[in-house]
Amino acid sequence: MADFGGADTEAFRAEARDWLAANFPASLGADKAALEALVMSPAKPEGDHAVWKERMAAKGWGVPTWPKSLGGGGLSPAETRVLAQEMAAIGAVNPIVGMGVNMFGPTLLEYGTEEQKQKYIPDIATGKVRWCQGFSEPGAGSDLASLQTKAEDKGDHFLVNGSKIWTSGGQYADMIFCLVRTDNTKKHEGISFVVFSMHQPNVEVRPIKLIAGNSPFCETFLTDVKVPKENLIGPLNGGWSVAKRLLQHERSGMGGRMGSSKSKEPALGVIAKKYVGEDAAGRLADSDLRTRVVLNEIDQRALQLTVARAAQESKGNSGPSAATSIMKNANMKVAQDRAELTLEFMGAQGLGWEGGDFTPEELAAVRGWLSGKAGSIYGGSNEVQNNIISKRILGLPDLTQSH
Repeated sequence: MADFGGADTEAFRAEARDWLAANFPASLGADKAALEALVMSPAKPEGDHAVWKERMAAKGWGVPTWPKSLGGGGLSPAETRVLAQEMAAIGAVNPIVGMGVNMFGPTLLEYGTEEQKQKYIPDIATGKVRWCQGFSEPGAGSDLASLQTKAEDKGDHFLVNGSKIWTSGGQYADMIFCLVRTDNTKKHEGISFVVFSMHQPNVEVRPIKLIAGNSPFCETFLTDVKVPKENLIGPLNGGWSVAKRLLQHERSGMGGRMGSSKSKEPALGVIAKKYVGEDAAGRLADSDLRTRVVLNEIDQRALQLTVARAAQESKGNSGPSAATSIMKNANMKVAQDRAELTLEFMGAQGLGWEGGDFTPEELAAVRGWLSGKAGSIYGGSNEVQNNIISKRILGLPDLTQSH
């Protein structure tokens, strides 16, 4: 469709509203937070959730801006914003999610061959295939380019040996996009980007139990794994450029979450008054806490406006930029500060792990606080993002290269 404006935008709004009214199951709109949790769950969709996912997939609106020829919606940025507004109005949540949608798909649309796009994009657009990321290694985290997982050239295929760590959702994934070393004589220029099935022989996945009690991350061990040459994304030894682009998409998503999903959380002031109480004027009784609550809410609002501005600036289809590093760090800081404040309000009730002495909200706050600590590390640590900001945005010299 064309990039509608004015009356044409309203015409599309009417179209979207009618389609949603006819296709979004009313049972799912009662509790948006519960629906979001259901969508993000690794469990196979059932009932109305399965119906909703199937209908959105068939319409292509799970990935609204992707080409129709590849299973997307073919919508313009303006139409996509209208669709998001109409979905929010009825409590609808996009059921097509995951690393394939947020990270690999957009990267493949830029770097993949036509054959690769035809092979992988439609199954991402419909949510049929789940993807995971094979980047970090036990000895290559912040310095990702030092990775050692090796891909040997065996003629018509690569033979991959090595291990990856922090493989989010690896135990549920069907496919993996993976960085491998194809040239030992060079660092960044010796890395290639490949994809392969997680279900083939010699791919072993071991979930890692985290301090918060869940296991979203895994270790992945690769022993003589065969990867066809046609599964190479981008040029041989050119995987670092592909990976950098993918990480921009990842950080863009992480930076943008504060502008949307966090809005379902109750205001900090509401939580605080429940535990700390109010003064005679109806304000939070503790003046110091009151100040810190206000500062956190100002930071959150500033981040939301920055995310919105970045979305407007990206309408030219230039995609995410190095500025995503700023938003990623800002998002994590605001989220972690909020979690710390929440537990401080709760006092002893913010120390619970299990048992009937604590409400579900209190237990969730504790586990969320612990889980949120990882946000400063995954997707590139705060220090890595600060390096990107200093060099690519501020133009500061790289002191590590000066000697």
